[in-house]
Amino acid sequence: MKIEGRTFVVSGGASGLGQAAVEEICRNGGNVAILDLNEELGLEVVKNLPNGAAKFFVCDVLETESIAAAVKGVVEWSEETRKPMGGIIPAAGVGNPATILDRNGDAFSLDSFEFVVNINLRGTVDLVRQCLGHLAKTEPTGNDQERGVVIMVASVAAFEGQKGQVAYAASKGAVVSMTLPMARDLARYGIRCMTIAPGIFESRMTAMMPKKLAQGLAATVEFPRRAGKPAEFAQLVRQVIENPMLNGTVIRLDGGLRMPSKI
Repeated sequence: MKIEGRTFVVSGGASGLGQAAVEEICRNGGNVAILDLNEELGLEVVKNLPNGAAKFFVCDVLETESIAAAVKGVVEWSEETRKPMGGIIPAAGVGNPATILDRNGDAFSLDSFEFVVNINLRGTVDLVRQCLGHLAKTEPTGNDQERGVVIMVASVAAFEGQKGQVAYAASKGAVVSMTLPMARDLARYGIRCMTIAPGIFESRMTAMMPKKLAQGLAATVEFPRRAGKPAEFAQLVRQVIENPMLNGTVIRLDGGLRMPSKI
């Protein structure tokens, strides 16, 4: 599918991997609706992109009504620009690590668990489902009569969650598990579904880690022995959009990393 002339929705698009995807799509002629809570960062991203290529929408993926308002704005914008929706990239996510029992044998807060799952899983599903109702009504294009693509963001923690990642691994594992059935559900509409599972990447989440921990994680990558760069994630996003045979599967983007129990 061609990026040029289409509008893509990216949640968490004001920073990190989401921002890198936004910039890559705009460089290749697409429009991007940036959905994020941080209005200041979002407007700064828009300002640094080609004029008219991106628009910011305040969106809290924990709130269905907030998503609905943002999606309504995206649809109106895409109609104004005559660039129909072409894809959804739900990249908003949180970590919030905690062991299920702490060192005193006390259980972690269920509120903390729900916060992670509600953003990473429920927020992903809610945004995708609300956008799909509009994407499925666009005109199909090309020999394959394709309408668009969903690119979800998981993590290698879906496969090798570390100590303290019960909530995070549960949320990302569920995203992985949704990929194939979602692709099967959407096949009749000419919509593909893929998931990218990044390893250790330079992002706002890893920036908050203690330096020793971040360096230790990067050292577990087979090659290249470093954290991934957001532009490398964005490159794969572009390739998934453009290659119609990428469907119904999960791609690990991790330099051969297999997460140890702890660092």
